[in-house]
Amino acid sequence: MHAKTKTTLVPLALRDAPALIETVFPAQKVSFEAQSERKAVAAQTLTGLGSYWKGRKPLILVRAIVLGSLLPPTDDAEADLAIFEKLMAFDDEGLARRAFAANAYSATTLQEVIPISDPERYFSGRGWRRDVTDDEKLVLYRRALATLSSYEEKASLGKRPEELDQNWLFAPVWPEVNRHYAHLGVNVRSLPELVEQFGILRYGHRPRVGDTFSGGGSIPFEAARIGCDAYASDLNPVACMLTWGALNVIGATAEQRAVLEDAQQKVFAAVDRDLVELKVEHDVKGNRAKAYLYCLEARCPETGWMIPLMPSFVISPKQGAIAKLVPNPEHKRFQIEVVTGASAKAIAAAESGTVQDGDMVYQLDGKTYRTPIKTLRGDFRQANGTTGNRLRRWDKSDFKPRPDDIFQERLYAIQWITKATLNAGRQGTYFAAPNDDDLKREQRVEEIVAENLSRWQEEGLTPDMAIEPGDETTRLFRERGWTHWHHLFNARQLLLQALMLKHWRTSSAAPLGWLNVAKAADFNSKLCRWATAQGGGLGGPKGVFSNQALNTFYNYATRAWLGFGASSFKMAEAPLPDVERSIVSATADRPAQDCEFWITDPPYADAVNYHEITEFFIAWLRKNPPKPFDEWVWDSRRALAIKGSGEDFRRGMVAAYQAMAEHMPDNGMQCVMFTHQNTAVWGDLIGIFWAAGLQVVAAWYIATETSSELKKGGYVQGTVILMLKKRAAGERTGFKQRLLPAVRQEVARQIETMMHLNDTVKAHHGEPVFNDSDLQMAGYAAALKVLTAYTHIGGEDVTSFALRPRARGEVTVVDEIVQQAAETASSLLVPEGLTADAWAKLTGIERFVLRMMDMETTGSAKLDNYQNFAKAFRVEDYSRVMGDMRPNHARLKRVSEYASRDLTDATEIGAARLGRLIIALQQLGKDTEPQVIVDQLRGEMADFLEVRSLLVDMLAFIERKAPESEVRSAAEVLGARLKNLRFGE
Repeated sequence: MHAKTKTTLVPLALRDAPALIETVFPAQKVSFEAQSERKAVAAQTLTGLGSYWKGRKPLILVRAIVLGSLLPPTDDAEADLAIFEKLMAFDDEGLARRAFAANAYSATTLQEVIPISDPERYFSGRGWRRDVTDDEKLVLYRRALATLSSYEEKASLGKRPEELDQNWLFAPVWPEVNRHYAHLGVNVRSLPELVEQFGILRYGHRPRVGDTFSGGGSIPFEAARIGCDAYASDLNPVACMLTWGALNVIGATAEQRAVLEDAQQKVFAAVDRDLVELKVEHDVKGNRAKAYLYCLEARCPETGWMIPLMPSFVISPKQGAIAKLVPNPEHKRFQIEVVTGASAKAIAAAESGTVQDGDMVYQLDGKTYRTPIKTLRGDFRQANGTTGNRLRRWDKSDFKPRPDDIFQERLYAIQWITKATLNAGRQGTYFAAPNDDDLKREQRVEEIVAENLSRWQEEGLTPDMAIEPGDETTRLFRERGWTHWHHLFNARQLLLQALMLKHWRTSSAAPLGWLNVAKAADFNSKLCRWATAQGGGLGGPKGVFSNQALNTFYNYATRAWLGFGASSFKMAEAPLPDVERSIVSATADRPAQDCEFWITDPPYADAVNYHEITEFFIAWLRKNPPKPFDEWVWDSRRALAIKGSGEDFRRGMVAAYQAMAEHMPDNGMQCVMFTHQNTAVWGDLIGIFWAAGLQVVAAWYIATETSSELKKGGYVQGTVILMLKKRAAGERTGFKQRLLPAVRQEVARQIETMMHLNDTVKAHHGEPVFNDSDLQMAGYAAALKVLTAYTHIGGEDVTSFALRPRARGEVTVVDEIVQQAAETASSLLVPEGLTADAWAKLTGIERFVLRMMDMETTGSAKLDNYQNFAKAFRVEDYSRVMGDMRPNHARLKRVSEYASRDLTDATEIGAARLGRLIIALQQLGKDTEPQVIVDQLRGEMADFLEVRSLLVDMLAFIERKAPESEVRSAAEVLGARLKNLRFGE
């Protein structure tokens, strides 16, 4: 026998090899895992740094992109996919371990789900026997998960991969990885080792991942966590601070973390001592405040009475606490009593307060008075067309309204923690109206702030920064008259923030303090509304940035020190391996390091105005920042920010991506993430990357949908991940008439290759890899790969094309190519049950309805699928055929749900042959004779005989796919009558 020779790792052996992500990527599984991560809300790894930054991309998505960009394809695509899924813990063994870690099955449930011949071997009573090992338990978990049919069912039982001990989770994976890549000399036992070795194979060293729009830090953090060196930059210092926190607080070693937490406890104790000594949060009985509730107050122009402005009088449904207005004629104002233990009827009545539909509304002596808020403000139209009002502009020295201001502020309720439960795990709380002693304490706080504000501003303990006008910030002038950032905080809030900053400045962990102070500001401002649903109906304050806007409120909540709670400043622990980490505050067109991979989520289209809203935090943090924060410019630098529209946006983006391409090796790769909106966004972004010297090599669609009170109306967020490489050197000219055939050929080749892999994997594992959205997106990528290989199209160089202004309604060559790709892909994606010949004869709206009807039989209910296919089939208004447009509950109208107005010749579906069939099926359901309906169809369709076979095919499809049994029966009857129709009948 010959001894086995061990292959050694050869640096740069994969220098010219393509990346796995160019051809294979389990987008559906990544989508599900990304949504699971999103649904974890506050339990997401980086959210503890500051939930005010909403744009973080899911960490699982970043991990998948980095690994997919590093790993090479072999000649066995199915095996490549299997290894990739094992490295992501998407495989059956990974899913079993994740379910086991979540304790997904009880002993009783396991015995119900699978047959166990010797249950006494495993179980004692209702639980596991103590001598049963984890490996033995896993055997049963594997069998139990095998009874489930879909990936989603299996994955939903378990923890997220990042929540498990990584050594245990991936222990079975490494022998298989080492066997699969043995020909390359790979020998690894962890993700960082795998990243290091494949980095050597591709680049000669460990790879560096860069992000010049680092935002909340998810990309550099996850890249570092799996073993890459990480480079992060952002123009905004708040983004740099959050990224620093991800890499150095959440990513700290256990020893470093212990030091940070010790420093944090010392600061908290010092703040608490100061507040106790000031005697501003305790009452005479030793109870301590948890929250203070304030409202605005304005004078009624009709009666001269001061009216509390409160949209609702409900304080705490759980405690039955409501506010009640009691007239005080002597002072022409209302006393506000707090009633607890109110009945459900009283709580329902209290939902309606003194602010209704933009009006101040109240009753006095049996009469109802109503005054528009805009009248109170004195709104008027200015010469330039904008709205002005009579609100006084506050001065830098102001921190509360002056006596003659239109809007006054008033404390109307306090949430107290009882003395006996101050240190208990479960605190006892109650609500009460402020008494004279409470108002004296309130006055004392105002005196402290009045005495110290000027000095605090000078020292940087309180903001002195003016508010600049902007899309979000101008409303602060217009709605309240506030001109400086500290006006967004009342006296109690200013005192608390100043005390925190004072003590953090002298701490050895001052950078952690900056993160804490920013987080406290988000949860303790006049822009914090009191949410009665918080705490299971107990009530509680919401953060300023519960959505990405600076919303003013008529009533708001202030947290006392204990109102923050033990978990308010808690952050996850995820120690990072020993890799290089660099954070720079700079514009995106000036990267300070070369990177093998650039992964970015740039600003575009309707991007959030981070450069404005982060000034809320910069105002608090900009003076005397600690190291390394002192290396950054503590200003939003609005003028330099790339804003998501227009010519300046395109120029800024081209410069940024050219710079990244120049700071990348020839075999490097870029990934750009953007929200899938419309072809205009595609056109702009593709033009930008094209002009930057990059060529598209792949595109995948990740659905990260959500629906909430803040996102009503079918809001969908799906992320396109676009993979790009440097375009080959040299000039290459193309012409549109030659490009289109090449595009069709490449799209067909790509989709047929993927469909072949789908069939192979489905035969072996029961589920395909790609769904129709993946195949359609791959079609886009294939088309753009052809297009972006050229430097000139029809005589115009790509830079000129990308930068020239767009005319309204203009259709560019990119738009044409993307549409051509969509149509080519769609023509190949024939639904099961229809022939290619029948499919080719259908109109866009017919294809859309039948395609989605087919998808609905698989349980698909995601709105993004409907949006994507409506675009592909050029459907003008797909909402006309939709029965439900909620993001995760989308569906077509049922046949019975179509109204007559939906099926007129003026509508897309009504003018189509399928529309005629829907009418016919409705009539059959009302017991109209089949022959009458056939005669009607013949009379309405001049080409009836030519299209009869197509009508039969569509009815046969509806018979198999329609969700209602009566429609299936009707389709069978009508189809048979048409099929058997004899000439001359």
